[in-house]
Amino acid sequence: MINILKIIVMYFVCQLNIALSDDVLPEFSFSDTENKIHSISEWKSKTIVLNFWASWCQPCLKEIPDFMALQNQYEKQNVQFIGIAIDDLTAVLRYKNLIGINYPILIAGEWDGYELSSRMGNSANTVPYTVVVNSESRIIFRYSGAVKKTDLISVIGAK
Repeated sequence: MINILKIIVMYFVCQLNIALSDDVLPEFSFSDTENKIHSISEWKSKTIVLNFWASWCQPCLKEIPDFMALQNQYEKQNVQFIGIAIDDLTAVLRYKNLIGINYPILIAGEWDGYELSSRMGNSANTVPYTVVVNSESRIIFRYSGAVKKTDLISVIGAK
């Protein structure tokens, strides 16, 4: 019985979405959909919502319209959504142009993208994976799977 209890406790500990207070956003650079290289430090003074996604991932595609709406809603409050595509440029461009994504998309590719998301706590290397970083470059929220719009609103509003 005690072993089962330990397993249950460990499961819930592993499922925590709130980041540890000492988690700092690592420095990285990737090209955007127009092959211009961007460093994450370009957005350092903002609250950043990083979303690791791929065009072949249905849950990823389902949450992007919510991110677009939230980008419009919170742009004036110094919030910046950034997509990190774990995909190839052609597939990303096709989807971006189809729905008109209104925030930067950086092309990480599969290996570099998964490595970066792993450094930010994505131990399962899954997509979608979303991280919120405050203006002091501290990771304040992480979520593996399709994040709910209401959860992001709560985190962004509490920053």
